[in-house]
Amino acid sequence: MTNRPEGAARAERNQRRAAARERAAKARLQQKRRQRGVRLGLQVGLGVVLLAAATVVTLVLLDSTKPAGPGPSSMPQGGITIAQGMTPVSETGSSASSSPSASTSASAGAEPVRITMYVDYLCPFCGQFEKANSDYIEGLVESGVATVDIHPIAILANRSQGTKYSLRAANAAACVAQSSPDQFFAVNRALFAAQPEENTPGLTDAQLKKVVGGVRGVEAKSTIAKCIDDQRYGKWVDERTTAVSGGDIPGSSLKDFPGTPLVLVNGQQYEYSQPFTNEEFRTFVITVAGSGEQTPTPTPTPSASASASASAS
Repeated sequence: MTNRPEGAARAERNQRRAAARERAAKARLQQKRRQRGVRLGLQVGLGVVLLAAATVVTLVLLDSTKPAGPGPSSMPQGGITIAQGMTPVSETGSSASSSPSASTSASAGAEPVRITMYVDYLCPFCGQFEKANSDYIEGLVESGVATVDIHPIAILANRSQGTKYSLRAANAAACVAQSSPDQFFAVNRALFAAQPEENTPGLTDAQLKKVVGGVRGVEAKSTIAKCIDDQRYGKWVDERTTAVSGGDIPGSSLKDFPGTPLVLVNGQQYEYSQPFTNEEFRTFVITVAGSGEQTPTPTPTPSASASASASAS
């Protein structure tokens, strides 16, 4: 065998080195392209994420600054006025329902006592006042010598482990005020009868719908159920709560909101003591009623509860 010339061997080695360098250069170029592609992909992906996040934040801010929609038509000032027949009346005193029994006076020329209540359905004191005096108030209203304005607010929305029960319950009441106003007083009582304790999650929306739907005579149950699910009046309740807390208290000359329950009789604040008693509230109602020239002393009809009839006679 003859040996290859040294020059040819050297040329072959140089050729192999050149080929290796070329392959390495191509590999480096491909690596750089891949890295640029990855960086571009990351930049595009990050841009999409940031754009999506900015869109969400913008929508949230727009939603939070959007004014609350109108409240129930039966609550032009944040509360519903219940009169004789336990049916709502308009601000002008005419019946807000089709019921012919609704009236705002016990007799011709006599102005009824006006009881105004600001309540939170999680407030334990509100529940205690309701238990002591609801039968009596119903008797006065049924007899026509009083009307009652009920303003549901959500002062304790942050005391239900994040579920905002006060606001959801007030929204449920507003749903009833809009779609089945003749049953509002009964639903108000039912919500207090089912009142959960403070600092608990409260009732779920499903349980609220069951409480409301279980009240005899409630109409438009499916509409009310959807209204509860959608929290249709949630922002309106929140807006009214903020206004009342800030001193905008219809039916009162008060400049500062004292908390719930706030109970007024002909605009005068009921300064209650604990525990609540019907005797104390009845005395206050009769005293305020007796101070007015055209306001009769409340005397419920025999159909009212025994305690209401006996106490006002």
